[in-house]
Amino acid sequence: MTNITQQIIKIRQELVQYTKSSAVNLIAVSKTIAIEAIQEAYHAAQQIAFGENYPQELASKVEQLQNLPLEWHFIGNIQSNKTKLIAENAAWAHTLANTNHAKRLNNQRPAHLAPLQVLIEVNISDEVSKHGLSNFAEIAILAKEINSLPNLKLRGLMGMASATDNIELIKAQFNQLKNYQQQLNEQGFNLDQLSMGMSGDYTHALECGATMIRIGSLIFGERNYDN
Repeated sequence: MTNITQQIIKIRQELVQYTKSSAVNLIAVSKTIAIEAIQEAYHAAQQIAFGENYPQELASKVEQLQNLPLEWHFIGNIQSNKTKLIAENAAWAHTLANTNHAKRLNNQRPAHLAPLQVLIEVNISDEVSKHGLSNFAEIAILAKEINSLPNLKLRGLMGMASATDNIELIKAQFNQLKNYQQQLNEQGFNLDQLSMGMSGDYTHALECGATMIRIGSLIFGERNYDN
């Protein structure tokens, strides 16, 4: 059994341990990772959900791995000049944060594909280096706009906690994201997804109600950005 397989199995066991359910979607973050490692993760551990940060790399991997039934999640910063690549190749986009990008993704989504499943990115850490919306009024306005676009399907929220050893702060930020989801649902939105938690804090995210966790280095090891 390879290390990639062992790590995916271990994380999946923790999903049940922390949530009493295996329904949480484990997204293997495969940016900069070689095609062979993605194939190994799929074949050895029945892993289908992969996350990419760069639109060109996403498009290239979709083309190279089109023979596998993979589910591609775009989890990087969205740029206006790259929305077409995302609209054409991703099943999910986790980082939608403005109306312009929503309209572009909607208009560029190919007619033969199902609506793009989207999450609104929220800056739960209030760090200027992070992307996303930071107040509920803005989130609600964007949510209404997305719901008016037929080629997009709003499913929930995404956030990244502070890089800190302060577990209470991390959990408070994750709980804030969950609170925003609940407020939106009280307004009539039917949101079922919370994408939160990465290699360093995913167990805390699971405790706070994450339905998607984004794990890269724990599965694939250190990244080689020369790739």
